[in-house]
Amino acid sequence: MAEKGKLIVISGPSGVGKSTVINGVMREYPNLHFSVSATTRPIRPGETDGVNYFFVSRERFDEMLANGELLEHVEYVSNCYGTPEAPLQASLDAGEDILLDIEPVGALNVRRKRPDATLIFLAPPSLRSLRERLVGRGDTAPELIEDRLARARWELEQAEKYDYIVINDEVTNAVGEILSILRGEPNAEHCRAALRSAILKEET
Repeated sequence: MAEKGKLIVISGPSGVGKSTVINGVMREYPNLHFSVSATTRPIRPGETDGVNYFFVSRERFDEMLANGELLEHVEYVSNCYGTPEAPLQASLDAGEDILLDIEPVGALNVRRKRPDATLIFLAPPSLRSLRERLVGRGDTAPELIEDRLARARWELEQAEKYDYIVINDEVTNAVGEILSILRGEPNAEHCRAALRSAILKEET
């Protein structure tokens, strides 16, 4: 019988470089697979149902929610997103390690339902550096940057509720620390939220 896989949750504020870090981790850790979420938003060109998302109607999403089929869910900009639990469990039972890239509200809901999940918070070196990254991307209006920074402050307050905090000062360092956590290496203990949260508060 295959050893069960691990459930990994990664969160981080907009602009922290989460996609870049996650892609780096997945290149080095081939047994890590993305969980496919369900959403009520329309499918976009180039997307495939069942690969990018499970695209469902609002009625079907409400039915999934009422039947307890979702591990976590959130409504954002009038669209619903959620993690179907059955396919996730099937992958875990098959020995695959599953990654959820979700915001803190969803992550803490997962923690309540799946206390064995490993929660990792990816943080910026400082709010100043986060502002610089958001401005540097050039794809966010100034007023939206302030909204995202306000959201980031709240998200950073939730970081101490995670198992680990990884500070994305350099992508290679952040990738290395997450790999250490996934592999259960001794140096991963330096990333424990209990140790890092105080440093995070000083830097932000």
